Parts: sequence; C-alpha cells; structure tokens
Amino acid sequence: MLLRDLLRELSIHTNIDQTLSKIEVKGIADNSKDVKPGYVFIAIKGFTSDGHDYITDAIQNGATIIIGDQSLNLDVVPYIKVDNSRQALGIISKNYYQNPSKDKIMIGITGTNGKTTTSYILKHLLEQNGKSCSIIGTIQNIVNGETLSSSNTTPSVLMLNKLLSECKDEIVIVEVSSHGLTQFRVEGIQFDFGIFTNLYHEHLDYHSTMEEYFQAKLLLFDHLKENGLAIINKDNYWGEKLVSILNPRGIKAYTIGQSSDNDIQLLDLATNTSTISAKAESNSFEMVCPMPGTHNKYNTMLAFLTARSIGIPQNLIQQSMMSFQGVNGRFETIRQEHTPTVIIDYAHTPDAVFHCITSAKNYGAKRVIHVFGFRGNRDKTKRPEMLAITSDLSDCYILTLDDLNNVSEEEMIETLEELNRSYGNHKGMIIPDRTLAIQKAIEMANDEDWVMITGKGHENYQQDFHLNTFSDKDTVQAVLHEFTKQEIFNSN
Repeated sequence: MLLRDLLRELSIHTNIDQTLSKIEVKGIADNSKDVKPGYVFIAIKGFTSDGHDYITDAIQNGATIIIGDQSLNLDVVPYIKVDNSRQALGIISKNYYQNPSKDKIMIGITGTNGKTTTSYILKHLLEQNGKSCSIIGTIQNIVNGETLSSSNTTPSVLMLNKLLSECKDEIVIVEVSSHGLTQFRVEGIQFDFGIFTNLYHEHLDYHSTMEEYFQAKLLLFDHLKENGLAIINKDNYWGEKLVSILNPRGIKAYTIGQSSDNDIQLLDLATNTSTISAKAESNSFEMVCPMPGTHNKYNTMLAFLTARSIGIPQNLIQQSMMSFQGVNGRFETIRQEHTPTVIIDYAHTPDAVFHCITSAKNYGAKRVIHVFGFRGNRDKTKRPEMLAITSDLSDCYILTLDDLNNVSEEEMIETLEELNRSYGNHKGMIIPDRTLAIQKAIEMANDEDWVMITGKGHENYQQDFHLNTFSDKDTVQAVLHEFTKQEIFNSN
C-alpha cells in the first residue's frame, strides 16, 4: 500500500511531497519489536512506557517511516507528526486492512457486568441458526473456528483490524471496554449493533467518577454504522440516560426492562426459576434462562433481542436457548455427590457479588461461604461496599489474595486486615493463600451449602500458591479429588 493511501482521513502536521507519498508500505507496527523492513512505526505514549523512546530501535529493525505526536526531528527516516498517535493508529490500521468492519455484521457489547455472558449466549444463538460467528473478548478470541489467546477485553486497534481482515465469519461480536473506548482501540471500527448491559461502580481508579465512566461507555454509540441499532438494558439509571441521549441523535434504540414502555417488557424475574416471562408488543412469551440469577436473565434477554433483530425467528431462539452450556468462569457450577456445590465466577464489583450470593440463596443454598479478594493497584473505592455486601448476605466469608499487581503480599494482607476490621464481621476470616482459602471453604461446607469463589473466574493465577494449582477451577477440582479419596478411605 502507498503511504498516501495509508494516511487517508488523517490530520497531519507534516508536509508530504509526491516522492514520500508514493513510498510503498509493507506493514505497520506500534511495537518496535514487531517492525520489519519497509514498515511504518507508530509511536504511542503508554502508561508505563513511551513508544517515542523506541524510535531508534524501530529504525534499526527496518522502519522507513515514523509517525508520532511529539515534535521531533529525525535525520535517518521521515517523521510524520499527528495530533494523537493512538487515534492515528486506528485510522492507519483501518486503511491498511481496507476497512474490514464494513463487510461484517459487527456487534459491540459494553457495560460493567455481563459483556462476556451476553456475547457467548448470543454467539450460541447465532451459530445454532446457521450464522458463522467470531467473538473477540475477555476469555479468548475465536475467529474462523480457531481459538486465540486474549490479553485484554478489547485488543489493540491494530490487532482488531488484523483479526477482522482474516475473519471469514459473517458476524463478529466484540466486547468493548471503557478502557478500549477511551484509548481508541475501536477507532475506525463501525458497528451494526451496540449493546449496553448496565453500569455499576467499577474502574473509578481510571475514570474518577461514574459520569466520566458513563461518558466512556457512550463512545461506543458514536461508532454505529448508518442505521445502526442500540440495544439497551433500561432497568438502571444509566440505561435510561443512554436512551435519552441517543434518541435526539436519531439513533434507534430497542430496550428491555420491567416498564411497559420497553420493546421487551420483563414480566417476571423471579430468581428461583429458570424461566423468564416477557412481553413483546401485545404478545406474552416465556424464555429459558440458561444460567442462574437475575443478572443472567437480563443478559439472556439482551442476546435474545439482538438475535431477533438480526432476523432469527423467536421460536428458533427459544429452542436454541435450551442447549446453551454456560460460560467458563461465569457462575460456573461444580457439583459432586456428597460435596458442597461450588460456584466459580468472575464477579469483581459490588453489584456482581450481590447477584452471585443472592442467586445461590434463591437456588436453595443452605449456607453460602464466600471466598474472594481484591486486586492490587485497582479501584480501592469499591472494596468496602463489596465486603459490606458479603458480610450481610453470606453465612461465612474468607478474604484471600487476588492478583497482587506489583503490590507486596505483606501490604495486601495488611489491607485485608484493615478492611475486615472496618467493614467485616465475626463471620469472616483471612487466609492469604488463595488455594488454602478455597480448601478451607470446601472443608467447612456441608453437602447442602454453596461455596462461592469470585474475582478470578476463567483467569489463571499470577503468583504461586501452596497447592500448586493454576486457577480457581483447577484448585476446586484438586481439593474435591482429595476430598473424594479421603471419603472412600474412611468408608473402607
């Protein structure tokens, strides 16, 4: 591709002569280690390092053009200055990969909780009805039936365009985080559908206020294609506010909620049943909710409304919903004979913790024993509320370590002790080693009790623990295996 074509739609502060504009670009990179001869290197200032500091490395690796947003003079290769390197990377990536989102049915899902669950339910409904579907999100990326690792909820815009250019699937579902939106990771990407799940206390170490957090989520709907459709859970303040903003913009929005003015009215959200009673226009109907909890009923109905908007008949959606097998690390249930029910969930916000524990009680847990912790260097303002909720709702809780994120183990233990003194109660204890905390919870529990392990979900551990397991699920399975062995030994 010629440089002039790569720079289309981009505001630049450098004069590009005819010779320079006709340079053949062989590739683009935002990491100097990925640069090859003939590449353009886009220097981006990050939170821990600055790409402008690696321009020399990029040139040594063969970069023939450098693009950045600082005022620099380079003698070796041309330097093109732009207003914002992150935003420029989106436009350049779109141009290089020839705007790959335009030829797909693109579905973006944003919100605090429920993005992953909604995306997997929707993917299942689409594939069960003959649609090929990719998913790009928190757990993994699945493109053309191939599973690829995922390091962020929303990948870099360069990686996203590359994945879209390689994708042969008809529909692509993308989990779009607030970080991804404010960091231009979907710049140049256009969506046919924008789904809003909810907004709750989270990431205030990054966004400062809930209003700022909401404004970040709102950015997704600036990326809708012409005649793009918003699908919104209106049963919270921020969902209602979103509708009030989008309507004057002429953006069509379909909504779900308990009020009769929604496109899908939710009539019965009783959490002790797996059935959702709903009404669309004048027609009442029922839908199976394939996962426990009121929060998953909202996720289910958002997926239903999206699938129906794509054109899948309601009866086929209802039929397909019954075969959904769940999501790794999202209210994942492990049951064995003569052992407690164990739930592994990614819940790491006050609202999510509330729904997890409430769902366990509504589904018959005699007692709930809750194991959880807090991530180092993450939003500290939500911690008291999370502990207050579990102190009120669970029968026993065990505070333990989550990802330390460069915080020392000693400091994090002190934090847990202080939180427990200030917001906990006599039902709680602290066991820093996460695997031993899980082991203790299972040993304490009776057959009719539920052990709720939250925070990590599908993720692997970032540090070593006593039992030498690599995830919460692996730990649970190891503990239950030993539990079963001991039971057999005692019976003999």
